[in-house]
Amino acid sequence: MTAVTPVVKPVSQMQLAPGSAVTIPNVSWQEFESILQELGEHRSARVAYSQGTLEIMVPLPEHEKPKELISDFVKILLKAMGKRYEPFGSTTFKREGTAGVEPDACFYIQNYQRMIGRRRLQADDPPPDLAIETDVTSKTTLEAYRAIGVPEVWIYESGKLNIYLLSEGIYLKSDSSPNFANIQLTQIIPALVERAWQVGSFQALEEFAEAIAQTIK
Repeated sequence: MTAVTPVVKPVSQMQLAPGSAVTIPNVSWQEFESILQELGEHRSARVAYSQGTLEIMVPLPEHEKPKELISDFVKILLKAMGKRYEPFGSTTFKREGTAGVEPDACFYIQNYQRMIGRRRLQADDPPPDLAIETDVTSKTTLEAYRAIGVPEVWIYESGKLNIYLLSEGIYLKSDSSPNFANIQLTQIIPALVERAWQVGSFQALEEFAEAIAQTIK
């Protein structure tokens, strides 16, 4: 009987087309850390890890516009409401030995003061108050956010915004955000993204900033 020798290739050699994802089961925490190091920081692929399952995803080019728009939307809204914040982009957040995830964008709002000047995350840092994902419906991704303890996650997909709030260890879908009370986000954000496709991001955001300034006065 001929012995079968497994073929081992570096993850960085995987050729993933935009819009594709690969799921790798039975990945230890040490292997996950090694894969992150191998992939490096300057890459298009994003990863999510939870309970031994690793997902590597490569976004589509059209994924970039909603991601940037929603992030800019949050900044405009927080400024209009007089709330300070620290944005942390797509930083890799981890819970040692359990989970890791890279949001499209994220914000510290309640905990912003603690994160001022932070160049690298420390073990006792809190999770971001808000994480944003576009075109991601992965169970692994939400499980990773749950394990890390992110209190609020927005997922924008196929022209629709879903808001998830962490409650007693599980995510519950909500029609509103505690960070932006009385703002109809699930209606405003899809309309903003669609408007940007029509008139461009600059004009869409400018129109939104003018409208929200009048609303909050």
